Amino acid sequence: MEPHAQDRRAWMAVLARTPRDALQRALDAALDGERLPAYEWLRAPDIGLAMVRARIGGTGDVFNLGETTVTRATLRLRTDDGSAPVGVAVHMGRDKERATLAALADALLQMPRYAERLQARLIEPLAARIADERQRKQAEAASTKVEFFTMVRGE
Repeated sequence: MEPHAQDRRAWMAVLARTPRDALQRALDAALDGERLPAYEWLRAPDIGLAMVRARIGGTGDVFNLGETTVTRATLRLRTDDGSAPVGVAVHMGRDKERATLAALADALLQMPRYAERLQARLIEPLAARIADERQRKQAEAASTKVEFFTMVRGE
């Protein structure tokens, strides 16, 4: 996999896990009042279902766990330089505005003019926030861990 594809996979994972209000604030701050390029919808935000699959015991056979609601969107930026980056967003839930923001951020991150700035001001802070939240949840779960042991009866 080429490095750009790996970078894009990483930033799309961050965008998919970020709540709308945090994404909106971070994107506004990263753009610093700059006017966004116009865009056209290739697929307007729509809501549907996706099957969630799991593995027995985490490593065993695959089974269908159930369905979840997802929102997806695809847009193409209209730029002056002739490039036409396509932004894609898919996330769990029913928030069309969030899908629009994530698709817009994905497209902007593909443009050299915005890439470095958005990585530093949008993706890195949001990724750190997600990592902190994950660590907090792991610590909370670890505090409830119970150790079981069996005592051998001597007869």
